[in-house]
Amino acid sequence: MRRAPRFRPLLATASSALLLLAVPEAMAASKQSSKQSAKRPTAEVAFRCKDAGGQSHLAQSIPAPCLELDVEVLDNTGRVVRVIPGRRALEQVAEQQEAEEAAKAAANRDRTLLATYLSVADIERLRDQRLELLDQQSRVTGQYIANLRERESRLMADVQRYRPYSDKPKAPPLPDHVAEDIVNTVNGLQVYQQELAKVTAEQERLRADFDADIARFKELQGIK
Repeated sequence: MRRAPRFRPLLATASSALLLLAVPEAMAASKQSSKQSAKRPTAEVAFRCKDAGGQSHLAQSIPAPCLELDVEVLDNTGRVVRVIPGRRALEQVAEQQEAEEAAKAAANRDRTLLATYLSVADIERLRDQRLELLDQQSRVTGQYIANLRERESRLMADVQRYRPYSDKPKAPPLPDHVAEDIVNTVNGLQVYQQELAKVTAEQERLRADFDADIARFKELQGIK
């Protein structure tokens, strides 16, 4: 009897091997395709919002009724990919950011306060030193004002000899240098009075700031 040829099993084995080799390649190609698809940016094709009356507005650009509302951005499948906040939402975000910034600023002030002073006496000492400087500036400015007022009184008494202040028909006209001296004196008074007002306001602000620092320092240190 003739033996059956052995080439068929060999062919079957070779085919199986080729299939086994092809499977990893196909899987790798599939993964590569998935990665490329994931890298592709989502197309934003439409904008949609809903007004106060519940009516939806949809367009390829942001519709006019949506300018102050939250706007949904849709892709080509109709899926919402992101939301653009409207004015009200932005105002809420801004308020929240301001509150967070204020909290951070307060925390920084507290750290600075504790790092700068060791006791309430240290704060009071620095307050008194700065107030003393302002007091000296205030006294000097006050003296300038007093001198200018005295000069103004002398000038006003002097101008009574000249027209148009004198009732005498033969009184000479007011000399230019006297008129100029009066103008300079009055202007100088205004400048120093404004400066004195600034110094006084700075003193009040300084006292208020240091009082607040002392109160906060006591609170942080648990001092009653």
